Amino acid sequence: MLRALMYILPLALTIYAFVDCLNTPEDEAKHLPKLAWVFIILLFWIVGPIVWFAAGKTRHAPAGGRTPSAWHRNHRTQWVAPDDNPDFLKSLKDDETKKDETVLKDWEADLRRREEELKKREQDGDKGQ
Repeated sequence: MLRALMYILPLALTIYAFVDCLNTPEDEAKHLPKLAWVFIILLFWIVGPIVWFAAGKTRHAPAGGRTPSAWHRNHRTQWVAPDDNPDFLKSLKDDETKKDETVLKDWEADLRRREEELKKREQDGDKGQ
């Protein structure tokens, strides 16, 4: 079992690095062209993936994650997800509020109509007796 692990782990690391390299845009590959990184990863199958992860790709700090200084945390340049964007959340709230108001007005109008029908029926029933 341990012998198999010695082959499976480097192979998995190589496959992961290879796929990561292929999915990385050309402008984010550092120091060498992307094709050269692919050959390095495949030819040096233990060292190549480690070098790719360490120096081959431009890494971005997470937008809302932990960074070395408080200035970086408070000056976010991009939104990770729509629910992080306060403008987007406000637009959703406005849309929902408008929808809720129209539904409420429709219900109120329907309720008034039904109450008037009930009053007419009661008045007609009183006149018939």
